[in-house]
Amino acid sequence: FASYYGDHMVLQKEPAGAVVWGYGEPGATVTVVLSEDSGLIVMKKMVRVKGPSGTWTTVLDPMDRGGPYVLTAGQGSENVTLRDIYFGDVWLCSGQSNMVMTVLQIANASRELAGAARYPYVRVFAVAPARSDVELEDLERLDLPWSIPTAENLGHGNFTYFSAVCWLLGRYLYEALGYPIGLVEAAWGGTPIEAWSSRRALRACGLPEDAGSPALASSISPHHQLSGPQTPSVLWNAMIHPLLNMTLRGVAWYQGEANTFLHTDLYNCTFPALIADWRRAFHDGSAGQTQPLLPFGFVQLSTYRRQSPDDSFARLRWHQTADLGVVPNARMPGTFMAVTMDLCDEHSPYGSIHPRDKQNVAHRLQLGARAVAYGEKELVFQGPYPTRAVLEVTRALLNLTYSQELACRQRDTRAFEVCCSAPCGWLPAPVVAVGSRTVTLALAGCGRLVLALRYAWAEWPCEYQSCALYNTRGLPAPPFL
Repeated sequence: FASYYGDHMVLQKEPAGAVVWGYGEPGATVTVVLSEDSGLIVMKKMVRVKGPSGTWTTVLDPMDRGGPYVLTAGQGSENVTLRDIYFGDVWLCSGQSNMVMTVLQIANASRELAGAARYPYVRVFAVAPARSDVELEDLERLDLPWSIPTAENLGHGNFTYFSAVCWLLGRYLYEALGYPIGLVEAAWGGTPIEAWSSRRALRACGLPEDAGSPALASSISPHHQLSGPQTPSVLWNAMIHPLLNMTLRGVAWYQGEANTFLHTDLYNCTFPALIADWRRAFHDGSAGQTQPLLPFGFVQLSTYRRQSPDDSFARLRWHQTADLGVVPNARMPGTFMAVTMDLCDEHSPYGSIHPRDKQNVAHRLQLGARAVAYGEKELVFQGPYPTRAVLEVTRALLNLTYSQELACRQRDTRAFEVCCSAPCGWLPAPVVAVGSRTVTLALAGCGRLVLALRYAWAEWPCEYQSCALYNTRGLPAPPFL
């Protein structure tokens, strides 16, 4: 079997078929058998080993949720047997350090770790950090083979394994769905989106594929040269490409901090391009079993430095939605987003860029997953967003209508800003009234012309769980321009 199969794993349940692959003697026949613990054979597949790669691949018949099963691959007198296998939903979690943070590092860590044993059907697997200049067929190393969750393998150390956001997302989905969840972590701190992008995806955004190119070098701040795991495509090659045969149910992504100083204003291309490219690659790699519109959830950037005048975090949050403010949208169908700018943590021992409240992050992500990936129709999964703006010139007011009922937590004088002249000099637009679905802003300094409006456009736009606007379910209004 390929290196990411093992005892205790979860394979994707119906309606898809799980793909199983491994190695053998070129030309030989491998017999793959799935059986119940009792020994009763559920299915048998015969597959020929391809030359010269020495690999074989087969698609199992779609299986209902549950287990345990035994999976055996045999060639002649050689057999490999994997035990305690369940069928459920498999989610891939990827990104940089906020995805890498372990359960040991988050708020209420000891309670979370102590409770891990109550979830034996949420199985975890972690890819070891690795990079390659060429696309690899199999993983070089594992940090954690398929495992039943324990305090040790969920809190192995700081920024090692297992991902807190991934674990909590899986746990919440298990509580909502009631069947096994398999979690695959492939993440590396401090890495830009370019490292996770295939050369094909980089080309789609006009980016050079070679890290040494003058065009790439000239676009990076002099304090930040691309090397090691930051080099274009090296993490795609070593940590994602080897997984493409897997049948997946969805992806969770938490990345972007590294792109606040690299190609920030290209992220509105590089992120949609990565999503489209991963979807195509996983669909093709799994012989069409992973759905073409693979659900893709992501975490919008949290905060970093209070009072910072830099707007690169604000720009990147906007670009994470392909400049449309909310997802899913026309450029990013089948996606969902957790807004986290209100989960700031100035005193995090890991630095303010690493907030410890990952429970709310995962809670907001799983709402999106249940709505977008699992089709829960009435579920409110995102905060309120403005649907129209009407200018009252005579009273110098701007009336915004929102998509949902509003809960105003604080009258922040800086939350809304208007631009009245080109180029923009942004002025505060104080909130003078909040109705059930409306916000009225004062335009004292603006006269008759409003060219642009923005909300929560700052590196640190609000305090912990107290932004200006939420819906009645406690979900924050996302920033917009």
